[in-house]
Amino acid sequence: MASVSLRRIMATSISNSYCQFGLKNRVVGVPRVPRRSFVVSASNFANENREFVIVGGGNAAGYAARTFVEHGMADGRLCIVSKEAFAPYERPALTKGYLFPLDKKPARLPGFHTCVGAGGDRQDPEWYQKHGIEVLYKDPVVSFDSNAQTVVTSSGKRIKYGSLIISTGAVSSRLPEKIGGDLPGVHYIRDVADANSLISSLQNAKKVAIIGGGYIGMEVAAAATGWNLDTTIIFPEDHIMSRLFTPSIAHRYEELYQSKGVNIMKGSLIEKLEAGTDGRVARVLLKNGTVVEADTVIVGIGAKPAVSPFGAVGLNSAVGGIQVDSLFRTSLPGIFAIGDVAAFPLKIYNRMTRVEHVDHARKSAQHCVKTLLTAHTEPYDYLPYFYSRVFEYEGSTRKVWWQFYGDNVGETVEIGNFDPKIATFWIDSDSRLKGVFLESGTSEEFSLLPQLARSQPIVNKAKLKSASTVEDALEIARSSL
Repeated sequence: MASVSLRRIMATSISNSYCQFGLKNRVVGVPRVPRRSFVVSASNFANENREFVIVGGGNAAGYAARTFVEHGMADGRLCIVSKEAFAPYERPALTKGYLFPLDKKPARLPGFHTCVGAGGDRQDPEWYQKHGIEVLYKDPVVSFDSNAQTVVTSSGKRIKYGSLIISTGAVSSRLPEKIGGDLPGVHYIRDVADANSLISSLQNAKKVAIIGGGYIGMEVAAAATGWNLDTTIIFPEDHIMSRLFTPSIAHRYEELYQSKGVNIMKGSLIEKLEAGTDGRVARVLLKNGTVVEADTVIVGIGAKPAVSPFGAVGLNSAVGGIQVDSLFRTSLPGIFAIGDVAAFPLKIYNRMTRVEHVDHARKSAQHCVKTLLTAHTEPYDYLPYFYSRVFEYEGSTRKVWWQFYGDNVGETVEIGNFDPKIATFWIDSDSRLKGVFLESGTSEEFSLLPQLARSQPIVNKAKLKSASTVEDALEIARSSL
């Protein structure tokens, strides 16, 4: 059974687009662009010059900061300019543990500051102070001059940089205002303030509608069940997580969500959101005439790379975002881009891509800073990885934790009954394993997945199909390595 390609998840394009931005020769073996620097006055930053400036305060910024510290290049040299009110944190928590009901041990800061998600220190504001890193909170960059090597923040602060790392991430796609996309009670989740606003609504909500059947939709719906709310997911596709899940995988999860009281409305298009007499959202009108009552609406219909005001460094029109090479260098010397905003060459599949995922945010940040500070010239070799963990609130009778590695192209072989395990293998026409999905695996089983996806071994499809258990199927795949 063929599935929708993961290329749709990562908005990929043909690899030739890499050459269109003058980056064809920026590969292993080419001398590194010398780092531009300024003399700065210790960690008190008495002048406007900074040797290194990171624009953006999300996941990637936190992991970049850690890498600067590891190389002894942070104290008095590094400045992070952020629109956030908080030090960088592990953003996935916002649609998972952060939304747990207040009596079921929800996640809260400072518990999930970077880099706890990868086993590192909890980098709270004191950590940045301790390491001599200046962080400008709630003061986003509004203009940029590459010739003068300066950025200007919303407060008017002018900062001159030696090397600039753009880590601005992505912004939520929104419903148009004219169809009710900005009504009170309509929520989008991208930062702590968004999540706090949603929690305030959930505390008084009776009926919740979630628009979008992807990551946000699945994770917020799972959290809403913990609040015992009447919850409906509305999306235009034939099944949930259509960019990754096969119809069979999706069916299993849809049944689980329905067993927990979630209403699922597939193939449904939004006409508009309507307000009640108090001006707050009260109902969702679908194009087929159906009306869904809802006093709280969460919109999860994707995101767009936050490229402003850095368009001049070079954009990728096919996948979106700022074009970089395999070392995260843009077309302008001394300027880099990482995380969600970076359009980079996906070496393993020989194509350009942009990945909105915490794993890439972490790894791209580390790779970029290592390149900037050392003679490191190994190209970034990312393996696509996606996961979700839901229904993990206290008292939940069934927890969900799945992982996927690789590319979802080719024929699929599905093993298991979702009790709780299920595994799916994507195999191309040459019998090479291209991607693998596993629900409720052990730590050892999950650790096998990236080995399989990166090695792309030739597997015996007939033998794999005959496996009676997920464990047997994984062992058959392992034996192909």
